[in-house]
Amino acid sequence: MTGLHGQVAFVIWRESMEALLVVGILHAWLTHNAEAKVIATGRHFLWGGVVAGLAAASLLAVVILSFASLLEGDREDYFQIVMAGLAALLILQMVVWMRHRGSGLKRDLERGAQQAVTGANWWSLFLLAMIAVAREGSETVVFLYGILASAGETALAGNIAAAAAGFALAGATYWLLQAGARRFPWSVFFRVTEILLLALAASLIMTALDRAIGLDLVSPLGGPLWDTSWLLDDSGPLGGFVAAVTGYRSRPDLMSALVYASFWIVAVALLRMRLPHASPRPS
Repeated sequence: MTGLHGQVAFVIWRESMEALLVVGILHAWLTHNAEAKVIATGRHFLWGGVVAGLAAASLLAVVILSFASLLEGDREDYFQIVMAGLAALLILQMVVWMRHRGSGLKRDLERGAQQAVTGANWWSLFLLAMIAVAREGSETVVFLYGILASAGETALAGNIAAAAAGFALAGATYWLLQAGARRFPWSVFFRVTEILLLALAASLIMTALDRAIGLDLVSPLGGPLWDTSWLLDDSGPLGGFVAAVTGYRSRPDLMSALVYASFWIVAVALLRMRLPHASPRPS
């Protein structure tokens, strides 16, 4: 598996896991807390919301691809650079939100489900599921477009295989975490994957920067600052994989070094920042 395929599989795995977590929380609450006579109705609206959320994310994918197909030459390159940068910023926002607000996710979802069931307002449950799934699906669409656009021409079969692997891994991981939640809590999963997500965001930013330099939109600010290609060459198989998933460069120029360092400084500062209690994550 190449670094690109690893990125595709990881994004689908991670985002699918978060979507499964949301749906699982709602389904579990409905099963264990609602009256038997309304469980079936609640499940219909819950899964209806899941399908609607997937449809909304699919529509976003169609819109992005349709818009990109209308662009030609440098305009398409500019759009792809913007989308790669946007994907990186969304990843950073998601990680920061999960660090500061994720602990209240289960409570907020269960409160929403309780209000829907108590008032027999099933469309609220439908919307709760739809918004959650649409959000994760939309993020996945933007992330994947940013990854694939920054990579240029890619093999469709390889990407499909990577996506299938991501979905399969998400299902297996969710089952394992549910089965062994006490020994391996969800908090550990999110803490490990947030590091991997930030590395992916850094990689997207570096790829977008490389393309911007190639189009003479940004100056590299001189030649290479150092050369570690003797240790790990980013043009080789292993180095290329590491570069794809972390943004590593074996011969970085000053601009690349500044951008890469700035990203991690900002990311760490945001993660360590103390934020006041706030409402649930916006859709």
